[in-house]
Amino acid sequence: MNITRYAALAAASTVALALAACTPAADKAAPADAAAMAPATADPMVGGAAMSPNDTIVANAAKASTLTTLVSAVQAAGLAETLSGAGPFTVFAPDNAAFEKVPAATRTALMAPAGKAALTKILTYHVVPGRLTAADIATQAQANGGTATLTTVQGETLKVAAGPNNTWVITDAKGGTSTIRQADVAQSNGMVHVIDTVLMPN
Repeated sequence: MNITRYAALAAASTVALALAACTPAADKAAPADAAAMAPATADPMVGGAAMSPNDTIVANAAKASTLTTLVSAVQAAGLAETLSGAGPFTVFAPDNAAFEKVPAATRTALMAPAGKAALTKILTYHVVPGRLTAADIATQAQANGGTATLTTVQGETLKVAAGPNNTWVITDAKGGTSTIRQADVAQSNGMVHVIDTVLMPN
């Protein structure tokens, strides 16, 4: 996975303002095959911890043993306060195993102060404005030839389409793919879908 080159970005505070300005945009109709994305219950377990729909994205992620790298990255990028705000946001959350697929040297560089801009670009590429459920994504895919195109806060798009064995697969700007492993983890300020590979913008 090549993530060694990134364009210069605005300061994290500018990204935070852009995130805070986001408004929801999703059709709430649920198609018949939305169950293929395996929506979770009202209080699903992630990383051995119950995810309360009354807690924020950051507060819930901090409880999950499988999301510790993501939480550290969000803190390093200075996005914790923003993702604890009103939102709503939809976050495609890479678990710890997803981050392990990124070369160790690259992870270290991204977490260093000098890597903050590149890290912010990657993290905001995992955030979509609004509260998108599994049904919303399936509806968009059905209406667009089988593929939903989602515009991220970072500005580039993600493509989501049905994959093998009733899974849904996200294709990033570099052509890499990630599978949604747990959908519809409700948050007070949005929705989280746990994924198995870090998504990469151009």
